[in-house]
Amino acid sequence: MHSDTASARITTSTAPSAPTWDPQQYLRHAGHRTRPFLDLLARIPELPARPARIADLGCGPGNVTTLLADRWPEARITGFDLSPEMLHRAKAEYAGPTSGGGSLDFRPGDLADWLPEEPYDLIVSNAALQWVPNHPGSFAAWINGLRPGGTFAFQIPGNYTAPSHRLLADLCDTPHWRARLAGHGARYVHFLESAEYLERLTELGCAVEAWETTYYQLLDGPDPVLDWVKGTALRPVLTALGDDRESVDAFLAEYRDLLRGAYPPGPRGTVFPFRRIFAVARKEA
Repeated sequence: MHSDTASARITTSTAPSAPTWDPQQYLRHAGHRTRPFLDLLARIPELPARPARIADLGCGPGNVTTLLADRWPEARITGFDLSPEMLHRAKAEYAGPTSGGGSLDFRPGDLADWLPEEPYDLIVSNAALQWVPNHPGSFAAWINGLRPGGTFAFQIPGNYTAPSHRLLADLCDTPHWRARLAGHGARYVHFLESAEYLERLTELGCAVEAWETTYYQLLDGPDPVLDWVKGTALRPVLTALGDDRESVDAFLAEYRDLLRGAYPPGPRGTVFPFRRIFAVARKEA
């Protein structure tokens, strides 16, 4: 049985529109953001076919998708993303042939209804499924789209009770901001715990590894936690405020002051703990 609390975390959001993404802002912390994917990649077993067919769900600006080509240079790899801004950056920077005779391409794709259009050896997702309500409901179809012996692997943030996110949700729900932003601070919280992902994927006949890691990241510069969340958690808020520069500045000033209290700088930078949830599910050969 799956817990009621877990199910509550993946109910459909009432927020009206997808956030607008800024690839340049997202990539400002590319080193820290890439490390969890490298840890995930290290646990993915060899794939059943050569050259392999790989899908990267929620590929973002494509910088992580290229790491798949580094490991499987002969593979045909497609990154899917809903953001035109991210896809434009990915295509401009990375699309084309790879060193081993494979290829990288990028296509629009909404993970809420994406289905494999051909057999895949690997379906992977890096820090994207938390934006997709009820994404565990797609696992059966995705695993069904794998070749025997293929792998479905993902990692997602698991830090939604951290001060950075709790303060954001609370601020959005204050009287001054509630009418415009209520719910936007937590609209992307669609996730299960590690044990629950293990259970669901095992029930689908896979051999599963599931784990979690908290990265203690040392961020540099003024207000570095605010700079970090501008690339991710703040995107729904900034999208909702749109071109209202006065409101954007006022909101960011309030949120900045809250973050300064929660994450005081140290002599060598600001420590920002970040919990991640991982799963690697191998389909029966």
